[in-house]
Order: sequence, then structure tokens, then C-alpha cells
Amino acid sequence: MDDELDELLAGLPAVTIYGPKAVGKTATALRRAATVYRLDDDAERSIVEADPARLLDGARPILIDEWQRFPESFDRVRRAVDDGAAPGSFLMTGSASPSDPPTHSGAGRIVRVRLRPMTLAERGVAQPTVSLARLLRGEQTSITGRSEISLGRYVDDILRSGFPGIHDLSPRLARAQLEGYLERIVDRDFNTLGHQVRRPATLRRWMQAYAAATATTASFETLRNAASGERGEKPTRATTQPYRDVLERLWILDPVPAWLPSRNRLARLSSPAKHHLADPALAAHLLEVDADALLRAEPAGPPMPRDGTLLGALFESLVTLCVRVYAQAAEARVGHLRTWSGDREVDLIVERGAQILAIEVKLSQVVNDRDVRHLLWLRDALGENLTDAIIITTGPAAYRRPDGVAVIPAALLGP
Repeated sequence: MDDELDELLAGLPAVTIYGPKAVGKTATALRRAATVYRLDDDAERSIVEADPARLLDGARPILIDEWQRFPESFDRVRRAVDDGAAPGSFLMTGSASPSDPPTHSGAGRIVRVRLRPMTLAERGVAQPTVSLARLLRGEQTSITGRSEISLGRYVDDILRSGFPGIHDLSPRLARAQLEGYLERIVDRDFNTLGHQVRRPATLRRWMQAYAAATATTASFETLRNAASGERGEKPTRATTQPYRDVLERLWILDPVPAWLPSRNRLARLSSPAKHHLADPALAAHLLEVDADALLRAEPAGPPMPRDGTLLGALFESLVTLCVRVYAQAAEARVGHLRTWSGDREVDLIVERGAQILAIEVKLSQVVNDRDVRHLLWLRDALGENLTDAIIITTGPAAYRRPDGVAVIPAALLGP
């Protein structure tokens, strides 16, 4: 995000960084701020509430950290922008959508930028040799590079998390931090957003069901069934709907929307989103799986219909995280494609204007003709509108197949 943020601040008066707690929003913003107001500090917030005009005082850029704790701050910044604030005047960060939203969305005044957990490239796993932005533009025809990253290392990175403060911890400390992270959501964050959790165990079961549904389009009724307790009692829709709403407001749920193109003749596409948590490590922790359990494909969590193993779903979630970050840097959107009948599916579609990149994710070192059949179908359907088609694997080498599909180890894909 650093390059993106610097470019935006050079020409725009106000930018807000949003994403889940502990993802690095404040640390990123502090590198650029000259004045800081921390609204998650009760004492500092009480002073601002008594005199909101203070938020516009000080050397710029002014950072308003956790602005949702005092929603009026958003309107104050918006009005300052309307009054002609200079480029780079305001930075805002938010770990949740506020319970009392501002009176104006800020559209056209305050640009929003999503910060997600670290990608494989940001973690320094390997030096990328393939650029997603160049693939999207059709500029990277030569696909080369070798990766020494084993399947075990990918599993390790799934479990270690992309949250900056967790990734470098030992496995035991990482598990403790992830547990504390989830406990805070249940014990504090729901209450902060105005929803009292009367049955924490029920919320935890629902989150486990969502984790088990990673990389699927399972219906929320399926998730509700999977969240049933030992005695078979199923939480009501009235109970689970607030779970979904609050977790989305906390940016913990990060579903991939269905791709519904308007520029081509594709028809009968399914519209449900694909389920993903903000970090696949959260899903793995909720399901109480370690590396051995994932590699042995042991059953974990509530039963959930899916193609392939849980490890395959979590690997797809890790790749999806990386692709979404790289796509954001390229000013592109990410979706997934699935026909109503389910006979055609493409894991990820990256789109910017008329440029379309199709991506399949495969937990394997070897790619065969069957693995690329949906990519070739889509290429036939879209013709020259499909800029490129790739399949991301755990293999050792990046290359282009005779049919034109690029095969890229996950560790070698970069922005």
C-alpha cells in the first residue's frame, strides 16, 4: 500500500485506510502523519468530543486514528475538504464501520483504501518473477522463474498469519495471539458496535462454520445448520444475521463477490459470493487444525460440502489474499465465476476496464489438461477480451503451457 498511499496523498486532501484490527493501518499512517489524534484513547477522545474543531488543528498531514469511535470526525474532515483543504491534509484509519454512520458517505471527498494482511511477497517468502499488473495488461508473455518453496512452507504461512505482529512469532505464541484476537471480537468488539453477545459459544460455532466454508459459496442457511450445537439446536436467523453484519463491519469477513460481466455474452452465471475470512490463519485457528492435520487431510470443524480438502481451500484463500492486494495496486477488481449449474467455475477473475485476467488455484505441483479446462472454456467464450489465463500452484517452476495458460508457483506471483 505504501506506493499507492503516497500517490494518493500527493494529489488528494483526505484518505481513509480501513481493514481489520492489527493489520497495520496505524503503523502505516504514522509514517506520514505530522499530527495524531488517537480516538481509541478514552481521554483523548473525550477532549475531542468536547471540542471537535481541534481535529482540524495542527501540522499536516493530520492522522485521525480509529475515526469510527467519534463519527462526527468524518463529517468534519469532509467539510474541510469542501472548504479547499490542500492535498495530503488528512489521513484517517478505521477498524470498523461505525454504529452511527456519518451524515455523508464522503464520496468524491474522502478516498477509501483497503489494507489487508501481508501477501507472500510482502512476507519475503521469495522474490516474485511474475507481475499480476503486467499479466493483466497482456505485457508479460514470457513466464519464468523457479521456487524452492515447499508445500510445508505454504502450510506454515497459512498458519503463521499475515498480520504483521503475529507472522514472526513462534507457532505457540502465534496461536495465543490468534485466540486473543478472536476472543476480543466476541468479548469487546461486538459490544463496541452495539450488539451484545448473549451466547458466545453460539457465535464461536457460527464463525467455525464460516471458516469451514472457506473458498465455497455455501448458503448462509448451510452455515446456520453447520453451527448447530451438540444437542442439535440450530441458531435462529435472527441470531446469526447480526453475526454476519457485525463481522463484516469489523472487516473480518472478506468475501469475494461473483463476477457478473456486462461487456460480453456470458449468461446464466451464479451470483453468491465466495466465503473468505480476512486471513486464512483465522480460519485455521477457528477449526483447530495444525500443519500435520492439514497435510493428512484430517476432517476438521463442522462438515461442509466442498471440492477437495480443507488445505486446498485455505491455500486458495491465501492466494486470494495475495491476488486482491496486487489487484488493488493495479486499480483492478476481483471476483469469481460460477455458472448456475456449477459445471463451469473459475476461482478468480481480475478485471480493470476491458482487461480481464482469469486465475485458477490448484494445490499441486503438477498441472494437467483437466486442470485448465475451465480457463480454456472462458478463453473461447471471451475471445480477445480475455487478456491472459493463469493457474497458481505449489510447484517449483513458472512456465507457459503450449495451450497458452501460464503456470505460476504462488510464491513467484507479485504485484
